[in-house]
Amino acid sequence: MILYIWNGGTSRSIFYMKQLIDNDALASVLEQMGIADISLATIRQSGEIARTLEKNTGVEFLHLEMGIPGLPPSQVGVEAECAALRAGVASIYPNMMGVPELKSEASRFLKAFLDIDISPKGCIPTVGSMQGSFSSFVLCSHLDPAKDTVLFIDPGFPVQRNQVNILGIRSESFDIYEYRGEKLAAKLESYFASGRISALIYSSPNNPAWFNLTEEELRTIGELATKYDVIVIEDLAYMCMDFRKPLGKPFEAPFQPTVAKYTDNYIIMMSASKMFSYAGQRIAVLAVSDRLYNREYPGLQDRYRIARLGDALVLGVLYAVSSGTSHSAQYALAAMFKAANDGALDFVEATSEYARRAALTKKMFMDNGFHIVYSKDGDEDVSDGFFYTVGYKGLTSAELMKELMLMGICSISLSLTGSVQDGVRICVSQLNRPEQFDMLEQRLCMFVNR
Repeated sequence: MILYIWNGGTSRSIFYMKQLIDNDALASVLEQMGIADISLATIRQSGEIARTLEKNTGVEFLHLEMGIPGLPPSQVGVEAECAALRAGVASIYPNMMGVPELKSEASRFLKAFLDIDISPKGCIPTVGSMQGSFSSFVLCSHLDPAKDTVLFIDPGFPVQRNQVNILGIRSESFDIYEYRGEKLAAKLESYFASGRISALIYSSPNNPAWFNLTEEELRTIGELATKYDVIVIEDLAYMCMDFRKPLGKPFEAPFQPTVAKYTDNYIIMMSASKMFSYAGQRIAVLAVSDRLYNREYPGLQDRYRIARLGDALVLGVLYAVSSGTSHSAQYALAAMFKAANDGALDFVEATSEYARRAALTKKMFMDNGFHIVYSKDGDEDVSDGFFYTVGYKGLTSAELMKELMLMGICSISLSLTGSVQDGVRICVSQLNRPEQFDMLEQRLCMFVNR
Protein backbone atom coordinates (compact mmCIF):
# COMPACT_ATOMS: atom_id res chain seq x y z
CA MET A 1 0.00 0.00 0.00
CA ILE A 2 1.41 3.41 -1.00
CA LEU A 3 0.93 6.38 1.30
CA TYR A 4 -1.77 8.75 0.12
CA ILE A 5 -1.55 12.39 1.19
CA TRP A 6 -4.43 14.78 0.64
CA ASN A 7 -3.92 18.50 1.09
CA GLY A 8 -7.43 19.96 1.18
CA GLY A 9 -7.85 19.74 -2.56
CA THR A 10 -4.79 21.91 -3.33
CA SER A 11 -2.34 19.13 -4.22
CA ARG A 12 -3.12 16.21 -6.44
CA SER A 13 0.22 14.59 -7.25
CA ILE A 14 2.04 13.57 -4.09
CA PHE A 15 1.69 9.86 -3.29
CA TYR A 16 -1.26 7.65 -4.11
CA MET A 17 -2.65 4.38 -2.96
CA LYS A 18 -3.38 2.13 -5.91
CA GLN A 19 -6.90 1.37 -4.65
CA LEU A 20 -8.90 1.13 -1.45
CA ILE A 21 -10.36 -2.34 -2.01
CA ASP A 22 -8.35 -5.43 -2.92
CA ASN A 23 -9.30 -7.20 -6.14
CA ASP A 24 -9.59 -10.52 -4.31
CA ALA A 25 -11.95 -9.00 -1.74
CA LEU A 26 -14.30 -7.81 -4.47
CA ALA A 27 -14.04 -11.10 -6.37
CA SER A 28 -14.91 -13.01 -3.20
CA VAL A 29 -18.05 -10.95 -2.57
CA LEU A 30 -19.19 -11.33 -6.18
CA GLU A 31 -18.71 -15.09 -5.94
CA GLN A 32 -20.63 -15.28 -2.67
CA MET A 33 -23.52 -13.35 -4.23
CA GLY A 34 -23.47 -15.43 -7.42
CA ILE A 35 -22.79 -12.41 -9.64
CA ALA A 36 -20.82 -13.42 -12.72
CA ASP A 37 -20.99 -10.04 -14.48
CA ILE A 38 -20.82 -6.97 -12.24
CA SER A 39 -22.32 -4.79 -14.96
CA LEU A 40 -25.59 -6.74 -14.67
CA ALA A 41 -25.82 -6.41 -10.88
CA THR A 42 -29.15 -4.82 -9.97
CA ILE A 43 -29.27 -1.53 -8.11
CA ARG A 44 -29.88 -3.27 -4.80
CA GLN A 45 -27.25 -5.91 -5.52
CA SER A 46 -24.72 -3.17 -6.20
CA GLY A 47 -25.54 -1.57 -2.88
CA GLU A 48 -25.21 -4.91 -1.12
CA ILE A 49 -21.79 -5.51 -2.71
CA ALA A 50 -20.64 -2.17 -1.31
CA ARG A 51 -22.15 -2.75 2.13
CA THR A 52 -20.49 -6.17 2.38
CA LEU A 53 -17.14 -4.69 1.40
CA GLU A 54 -17.64 -1.93 3.96
CA LYS A 55 -18.22 -4.52 6.64
CA ASN A 56 -15.28 -6.68 5.54
CA THR A 57 -12.74 -3.90 5.02
CA GLY A 58 -13.83 -0.97 7.20
CA VAL A 59 -13.74 1.35 4.16
CA GLU A 60 -16.67 3.75 3.93
CA PHE A 61 -18.21 3.65 0.46
CA LEU A 62 -19.73 6.52 -1.44
CA HIS A 63 -23.16 5.16 -2.36
CA LEU A 64 -23.95 6.68 -5.75
CA GLU A 65 -25.99 3.70 -6.93
CA MET A 66 -29.49 4.15 -5.50
CA GLY A 67 -31.92 7.04 -5.70
CA ILE A 68 -32.84 7.29 -2.04
CA PRO A 69 -34.11 10.82 -1.30
CA GLY A 70 -31.42 12.80 0.44
CA LEU A 71 -33.73 15.47 1.84
CA PRO A 72 -36.16 15.45 4.79
CA PRO A 73 -39.74 14.41 4.01
CA SER A 74 -42.27 17.17 3.53
CA GLN A 75 -43.61 18.06 6.97
CA VAL A 76 -46.95 18.96 5.41
CA GLY A 77 -47.31 15.31 4.45
CA VAL A 78 -46.03 13.96 7.76
CA GLU A 79 -48.51 16.04 9.75
CA ALA A 80 -51.44 15.16 7.51
CA GLU A 81 -50.63 11.46 7.69
CA CYS A 82 -50.28 11.53 11.47
CA ALA A 83 -53.62 13.31 11.74
CA ALA A 84 -55.24 10.67 9.53
CA LEU A 85 -53.79 7.86 11.64
CA ARG A 86 -55.04 9.50 14.84
CA ALA A 87 -58.46 9.74 13.23
CA GLY A 88 -58.50 5.95 12.85
CA VAL A 89 -58.05 5.37 9.12
CA ALA A 90 -55.58 2.55 9.79
CA SER A 91 -58.48 0.24 10.64
CA ILE A 92 -60.42 1.02 7.46
CA TYR A 93 -59.78 -0.30 3.98
CA PRO A 94 -59.32 2.66 1.61
CA ASN A 95 -61.71 3.14 -1.28
CA MET A 96 -60.11 1.52 -4.32
CA MET A 97 -60.65 4.66 -6.39
CA GLY A 98 -58.84 6.79 -3.81
CA VAL A 99 -59.87 9.28 -1.15
CA PRO A 100 -61.73 12.29 -2.60
CA GLU A 101 -59.23 14.81 -1.21
CA LEU A 102 -56.34 13.17 -3.04
CA LYS A 103 -58.20 12.79 -6.32
CA SER A 104 -59.29 16.43 -6.29
CA GLU A 105 -55.86 17.84 -5.40
CA ALA A 106 -54.11 15.53 -7.89
CA SER A 107 -56.34 16.90 -10.63
CA ARG A 108 -55.50 20.46 -9.53
CA PHE A 109 -51.78 19.57 -9.41
CA LEU A 110 -51.84 18.40 -13.01
CA LYS A 111 -53.45 21.68 -14.05
CA ALA A 112 -51.11 23.76 -11.89
CA PHE A 113 -47.82 22.25 -13.06
CA LEU A 114 -48.53 20.58 -16.43
CA ASP A 115 -51.42 22.77 -17.62
CA ILE A 116 -53.54 19.76 -18.52
CA ASP A 117 -57.08 18.82 -17.56
CA ILE A 118 -57.75 15.39 -16.07
CA SER A 119 -60.87 14.86 -13.99
CA PRO A 120 -60.45 13.64 -10.39
CA LYS A 121 -61.96 10.32 -11.47
CA GLY A 122 -58.86 9.55 -13.54
CA CYS A 123 -56.41 10.29 -10.70
CA ILE A 124 -55.83 6.91 -9.05
CA PRO A 125 -53.56 6.25 -6.04
CA THR A 126 -50.98 3.48 -6.28
CA VAL A 127 -48.39 1.94 -3.97
CA GLY A 128 -45.62 4.03 -5.47
CA SER A 129 -45.03 4.35 -9.19
CA MET A 130 -43.62 0.82 -9.13
CA GLN A 131 -47.15 -0.51 -8.67
CA GLY A 132 -48.34 2.03 -11.21
CA SER A 133 -46.05 0.76 -13.97
CA PHE A 134 -46.63 -2.90 -13.06
CA SER A 135 -50.41 -2.48 -13.21
CA SER A 136 -50.24 -0.43 -16.41
CA PHE A 137 -48.20 -3.15 -18.11
CA VAL A 138 -50.77 -5.76 -17.06
CA LEU A 139 -53.67 -3.65 -18.31
CA CYS A 140 -52.10 -2.69 -21.64
CA SER A 141 -51.23 -6.31 -22.42
CA HIS A 142 -54.93 -7.22 -22.25
CA LEU A 143 -56.42 -4.53 -24.49
CA ASP A 144 -55.91 -6.16 -27.87
CA PRO A 145 -54.60 -9.68 -28.55
CA ALA A 146 -52.58 -8.36 -31.51
CA LYS A 147 -50.77 -5.82 -29.33
CA ASP A 148 -48.51 -7.95 -27.16
CA THR A 149 -45.37 -5.81 -26.80
CA VAL A 150 -44.21 -2.95 -24.56
CA LEU A 151 -41.63 -0.60 -26.09
CA PHE A 152 -39.01 1.00 -23.84
CA ILE A 153 -37.13 4.16 -24.71
CA ASP A 154 -33.75 3.47 -23.15
CA PRO A 155 -31.87 4.15 -21.03
CA GLY A 156 -34.53 3.61 -18.40
CA PHE A 157 -35.33 2.44 -14.90
CA PRO A 158 -34.10 -1.19 -14.82
CA VAL A 159 -36.86 -2.51 -12.57
CA GLN A 160 -39.56 -1.63 -15.09
CA ARG A 161 -37.88 -3.96 -17.57
CA ASN A 162 -37.84 -6.61 -14.85
CA GLN A 163 -41.56 -6.11 -14.33
CA VAL A 164 -42.46 -7.08 -17.89
CA ASN A 165 -40.13 -10.07 -17.59
CA ILE A 166 -41.94 -11.19 -14.43
CA LEU A 167 -45.27 -10.78 -16.18
CA GLY A 168 -44.11 -12.64 -19.28
CA ILE A 169 -44.93 -9.66 -21.50
CA ARG A 170 -42.94 -9.29 -24.69
CA SER A 171 -40.81 -6.14 -24.86
CA GLU A 172 -38.69 -4.20 -27.33
CA SER A 173 -36.33 -1.31 -26.70
CA PHE A 174 -33.91 1.11 -28.28
CA ASP A 175 -31.23 3.42 -26.95
CA ILE A 176 -32.28 7.00 -27.72
CA TYR A 177 -28.64 8.18 -27.83
CA GLU A 178 -28.55 8.19 -31.65
CA TYR A 179 -32.22 9.08 -32.15
CA ARG A 180 -32.80 12.48 -30.60
CA GLY A 181 -34.70 15.21 -32.42
CA GLU A 182 -35.85 14.53 -35.98
CA LYS A 183 -34.43 11.00 -35.93
CA LEU A 184 -36.91 9.90 -33.27
CA ALA A 185 -39.97 9.73 -35.54
CA ALA A 186 -38.58 7.15 -37.97
CA LYS A 187 -37.24 5.02 -35.14
CA LEU A 188 -40.55 4.95 -33.28
CA GLU A 189 -42.52 4.31 -36.44
CA SER A 190 -40.32 1.31 -37.26
CA TYR A 191 -41.70 -0.32 -34.10
CA PHE A 192 -45.25 1.06 -34.11
CA ALA A 193 -45.88 0.00 -37.72
CA SER A 194 -45.58 -3.66 -36.71
CA GLY A 195 -48.99 -3.38 -35.01
CA ARG A 196 -47.66 -5.22 -31.94
CA ILE A 197 -46.85 -2.29 -29.63
CA SER A 198 -49.44 -1.86 -26.88
CA ALA A 199 -47.58 0.68 -24.78
CA LEU A 200 -44.52 2.94 -24.82
CA ILE A 201 -42.74 3.93 -21.59
CA TYR A 202 -40.09 6.54 -20.84
CA SER A 203 -39.12 8.98 -18.09
CA SER A 204 -38.46 12.72 -18.48
CA PRO A 205 -36.37 13.96 -16.70
CA ASN A 206 -34.75 10.67 -17.48
CA ASN A 207 -33.56 8.05 -15.05
CA PRO A 208 -30.58 7.38 -15.45
CA ALA A 209 -29.33 10.06 -17.87
CA TRP A 210 -31.35 13.11 -16.77
CA PHE A 211 -32.03 14.22 -20.33
CA ASN A 212 -35.40 15.86 -20.93
CA LEU A 213 -37.44 15.14 -24.03
CA THR A 214 -38.02 18.32 -26.01
CA GLU A 215 -41.44 19.63 -27.02
CA GLU A 216 -40.85 18.46 -30.58
CA GLU A 217 -39.88 14.98 -29.39
CA LEU A 218 -42.99 14.82 -27.22
CA ARG A 219 -45.12 15.99 -30.14
CA THR A 220 -43.63 13.22 -32.27
CA ILE A 221 -44.39 10.61 -29.62
CA GLY A 222 -47.94 11.87 -29.11
CA GLU A 223 -48.86 12.07 -32.78
CA LEU A 224 -47.49 8.61 -33.54
CA ALA A 225 -49.21 7.17 -30.45
CA THR A 226 -52.52 8.46 -31.77
CA LYS A 227 -51.82 7.24 -35.32
CA TYR A 228 -50.94 3.70 -34.21
CA ASP A 229 -53.19 3.55 -31.13
CA VAL A 230 -50.35 3.06 -28.64
CA ILE A 231 -50.70 4.03 -24.97
CA VAL A 232 -47.90 6.24 -23.69
CA ILE A 233 -46.86 5.64 -20.07
CA GLU A 234 -45.08 8.83 -19.04
CA ASP A 235 -43.02 8.48 -15.87
CA LEU A 236 -42.76 11.90 -14.21
CA ALA A 237 -41.05 10.78 -11.02
CA TYR A 238 -38.83 13.89 -11.26
CA MET A 239 -41.50 16.34 -12.33
CA CYS A 240 -40.36 19.97 -12.75
CA MET A 241 -36.75 19.06 -11.91
CA ASP A 242 -35.31 20.43 -15.14
CA PHE A 243 -33.58 23.17 -13.20
CA ARG A 244 -32.55 25.07 -16.33
CA LYS A 245 -36.10 26.44 -16.48
CA PRO A 246 -38.17 28.35 -13.91
CA LEU A 247 -40.65 25.50 -13.45
CA GLY A 248 -42.75 24.95 -10.36
CA LYS A 249 -44.87 28.10 -10.08
CA PRO A 250 -48.46 26.85 -9.80
CA PHE A 251 -50.72 27.83 -12.70
CA GLU A 252 -47.92 29.86 -14.33
CA ALA A 253 -45.90 29.09 -17.45
CA PRO A 254 -43.49 27.50 -18.12
CA PHE A 255 -45.02 24.13 -17.29
CA GLN A 256 -43.57 20.65 -17.13
CA PRO A 257 -43.44 19.37 -20.74
CA THR A 258 -45.71 16.39 -21.30
CA VAL A 259 -46.96 14.13 -24.07
CA ALA A 260 -50.48 14.88 -22.80
CA LYS A 261 -50.42 18.02 -24.97
CA TYR A 262 -50.22 15.88 -28.11
CA THR A 263 -52.35 12.76 -27.56
CA ASP A 264 -55.21 11.41 -25.48
CA ASN A 265 -53.54 7.98 -25.28
CA TYR A 266 -51.58 8.54 -22.09
CA ILE A 267 -51.12 7.46 -18.50
CA ILE A 268 -48.96 9.72 -16.31
CA MET A 269 -47.16 8.43 -13.22
CA MET A 270 -46.59 10.97 -10.43
CA SER A 271 -44.70 9.81 -7.36
CA ALA A 272 -44.25 11.46 -3.95
CA SER A 273 -40.88 9.75 -3.52
CA LYS A 274 -38.60 12.39 -5.02
CA MET A 275 -40.82 15.45 -5.39
CA PHE A 276 -41.72 15.43 -1.71
CA SER A 277 -39.00 13.09 -0.34
CA TYR A 278 -41.78 10.75 0.74
CA ALA A 279 -40.38 7.50 -0.63
CA GLY A 280 -40.86 5.39 2.49
CA GLN A 281 -44.66 5.59 2.42
CA ARG A 282 -44.91 4.23 -1.16
CA ILE A 283 -47.51 6.63 -2.49
CA ALA A 284 -48.09 7.82 -6.05
CA VAL A 285 -50.85 8.63 -8.53
CA LEU A 286 -51.67 7.19 -11.94
CA ALA A 287 -53.34 9.89 -13.99
CA VAL A 288 -55.33 8.51 -16.93
CA SER A 289 -56.63 10.86 -19.60
CA ASP A 290 -60.40 11.31 -19.52
CA ARG A 291 -60.84 9.91 -23.01
CA LEU A 292 -58.69 6.85 -22.32
CA TYR A 293 -60.30 6.22 -18.93
CA ASN A 294 -63.75 6.02 -20.54
CA ARG A 295 -62.71 4.01 -23.59
CA GLU A 296 -64.14 0.49 -23.77
CA TYR A 297 -62.22 -2.57 -24.96
CA PRO A 298 -63.68 -6.00 -25.80
CA GLY A 299 -60.48 -7.57 -24.45
CA LEU A 300 -61.08 -6.04 -21.03
CA GLN A 301 -64.69 -7.17 -21.06
CA ASP A 302 -63.59 -10.74 -21.81
CA ARG A 303 -60.93 -10.83 -19.08
CA TYR A 304 -62.32 -8.66 -16.28
CA ARG A 305 -66.00 -8.39 -17.22
CA ILE A 306 -65.36 -4.64 -17.15
CA ALA A 307 -65.06 -2.97 -20.55
CA ARG A 308 -64.13 0.57 -19.48
CA LEU A 309 -60.36 0.98 -19.20
CA GLY A 310 -60.23 3.08 -16.04
CA ASP A 311 -62.61 0.84 -14.13
CA ALA A 312 -60.78 -2.28 -15.28
CA LEU A 313 -57.49 -0.76 -14.11
CA VAL A 314 -58.81 -0.02 -10.62
CA LEU A 315 -61.30 -2.82 -9.98
CA GLY A 316 -59.66 -5.49 -12.12
CA VAL A 317 -55.91 -5.00 -11.73
CA LEU A 318 -55.15 -2.78 -8.72
CA TYR A 319 -57.72 -4.49 -6.53
CA ALA A 320 -56.13 -7.87 -7.21
CA VAL A 321 -52.59 -6.56 -6.67
CA SER A 322 -52.98 -4.72 -3.36
CA SER A 323 -56.63 -4.13 -2.43
CA GLY A 324 -55.93 -0.43 -2.24
CA THR A 325 -53.19 2.05 -1.40
CA SER A 326 -52.12 3.02 2.12
CA HIS A 327 -55.03 4.98 3.55
CA SER A 328 -53.01 7.40 5.66
CA ALA A 329 -50.42 8.01 2.92
CA GLN A 330 -53.20 9.14 0.59
CA TYR A 331 -54.02 11.94 3.02
CA ALA A 332 -50.32 12.86 3.16
CA LEU A 333 -50.07 13.15 -0.61
CA ALA A 334 -53.35 15.08 -0.79
CA ALA A 335 -51.96 17.62 1.68
CA MET A 336 -48.65 17.94 -0.20
CA PHE A 337 -50.42 18.41 -3.52
CA LYS A 338 -52.71 21.03 -1.95
CA ALA A 339 -49.80 22.94 -0.41
CA ALA A 340 -47.99 22.94 -3.77
CA ASN A 341 -51.14 23.96 -5.64
CA ASP A 342 -51.73 26.83 -3.22
CA GLY A 343 -48.13 28.03 -3.52
CA ALA A 344 -47.36 27.19 0.11
CA LEU A 345 -44.89 24.38 -0.71
CA ASP A 346 -42.15 25.05 -3.26
CA PHE A 347 -41.06 21.47 -3.95
CA VAL A 348 -38.91 22.56 -6.90
CA GLU A 349 -36.84 24.91 -4.76
CA ALA A 350 -36.41 22.18 -2.17
CA THR A 351 -35.24 19.59 -4.69
CA SER A 352 -32.88 22.02 -6.44
CA GLU A 353 -30.33 20.93 -3.81
CA TYR A 354 -29.75 17.92 -6.06
CA ALA A 355 -28.71 20.23 -8.91
CA ARG A 356 -26.11 21.86 -6.65
CA ARG A 357 -24.66 18.46 -5.74
CA ALA A 358 -24.68 17.35 -9.37
CA ALA A 359 -22.86 20.46 -10.55
CA LEU A 360 -20.13 20.02 -7.92
CA THR A 361 -19.58 16.34 -8.56
CA LYS A 362 -19.83 16.52 -12.37
CA LYS A 363 -16.95 18.97 -12.30
CA MET A 364 -14.92 16.55 -10.19
CA PHE A 365 -15.49 13.73 -12.66
CA MET A 366 -14.74 15.87 -15.69
CA ASP A 367 -11.64 17.40 -14.12
CA ASN A 368 -10.37 13.85 -13.70
CA GLY A 369 -10.82 12.83 -17.32
CA PHE A 370 -14.39 11.47 -17.30
CA HIS A 371 -17.02 12.57 -19.79
CA ILE A 372 -20.81 12.92 -19.59
CA VAL A 373 -22.30 10.15 -21.72
CA TYR A 374 -25.81 11.52 -22.33
CA SER A 375 -24.79 15.17 -22.47
CA LYS A 376 -27.28 17.08 -24.62
CA ASP A 377 -30.94 17.95 -25.10
CA GLY A 378 -30.77 19.25 -28.63
CA ASP A 379 -28.09 21.97 -28.53
CA GLU A 380 -28.39 22.42 -24.77
CA ASP A 381 -26.35 20.70 -22.06
CA VAL A 382 -28.49 18.38 -19.94
CA SER A 383 -29.73 19.81 -16.67
CA ASP A 384 -28.01 19.17 -13.37
CA GLY A 385 -30.18 17.05 -11.12
CA PHE A 386 -30.71 13.76 -9.36
CA PHE A 387 -28.73 11.57 -11.81
CA TYR A 388 -26.15 11.84 -14.55
CA THR A 389 -24.03 9.43 -16.57
CA VAL A 390 -20.25 9.27 -16.87
CA GLY A 391 -17.83 7.27 -18.99
CA TYR A 392 -14.06 6.98 -19.03
CA LYS A 393 -11.86 6.56 -22.07
CA GLY A 394 -11.20 2.96 -23.04
CA LEU A 395 -13.27 1.35 -20.27
CA THR A 396 -16.43 -0.67 -20.79
CA SER A 397 -19.36 -0.28 -18.43
CA ALA A 398 -18.33 -3.40 -16.49
CA GLU A 399 -14.70 -2.31 -16.25
CA LEU A 400 -15.58 1.19 -15.09
CA MET A 401 -18.08 -0.03 -12.50
CA LYS A 402 -15.51 -2.47 -11.13
CA GLU A 403 -12.67 0.07 -11.04
CA LEU A 404 -14.85 2.59 -9.21
CA MET A 405 -15.92 -0.10 -6.75
CA LEU A 406 -12.25 -0.75 -5.96
CA MET A 407 -11.98 2.96 -5.12
CA GLY A 408 -14.91 2.78 -2.72
CA ILE A 409 -17.40 4.34 -5.17
CA CYS A 410 -20.59 2.36 -5.79
CA SER A 411 -22.54 3.02 -9.00
CA ILE A 412 -24.61 1.04 -11.51
CA SER A 413 -23.66 0.12 -15.05
CA LEU A 414 -25.46 1.70 -17.99
CA SER A 415 -25.78 -1.84 -19.37
CA LEU A 416 -28.41 -2.43 -16.69
CA THR A 417 -30.53 0.45 -18.00
CA GLY A 418 -30.77 -0.76 -21.59
CA SER A 419 -28.10 1.64 -22.82
CA VAL A 420 -25.59 0.44 -25.39
CA GLN A 421 -23.15 3.18 -24.37
CA ASP A 422 -20.22 2.54 -22.03
CA GLY A 423 -20.49 4.19 -18.65
CA VAL A 424 -22.18 4.24 -15.24
CA ARG A 425 -25.05 6.10 -13.61
CA ILE A 426 -24.23 8.49 -10.79
CA CYS A 427 -26.87 9.46 -8.23
CA VAL A 428 -26.07 12.39 -5.93
CA SER A 429 -28.88 12.00 -3.42
CA GLN A 430 -26.85 10.21 -0.74
CA LEU A 431 -24.06 12.78 -0.71
CA ASN A 432 -25.41 14.36 2.45
CA ARG A 433 -22.21 15.33 4.28
CA PRO A 434 -19.61 17.90 3.18
CA GLU A 435 -16.74 15.48 3.76
CA GLN A 436 -18.24 13.08 1.23
CA PHE A 437 -17.45 15.56 -1.55
CA ASP A 438 -13.82 15.64 -0.39
CA MET A 439 -13.80 11.83 -0.34
CA LEU A 440 -15.13 11.72 -3.88
CA GLU A 441 -12.47 14.14 -5.11
CA GLN A 442 -9.74 12.11 -3.43
CA ARG A 443 -10.95 8.83 -4.83
CA LEU A 444 -11.31 10.14 -8.36
CA CYS A 445 -7.70 11.35 -8.16
CA MET A 446 -6.75 7.85 -7.03
CA PHE A 447 -8.71 6.38 -9.93
CA VAL A 448 -6.83 8.48 -12.49
CA ASN A 449 -3.47 7.57 -10.96
CA ARG A 450 -4.27 3.91 -10.34
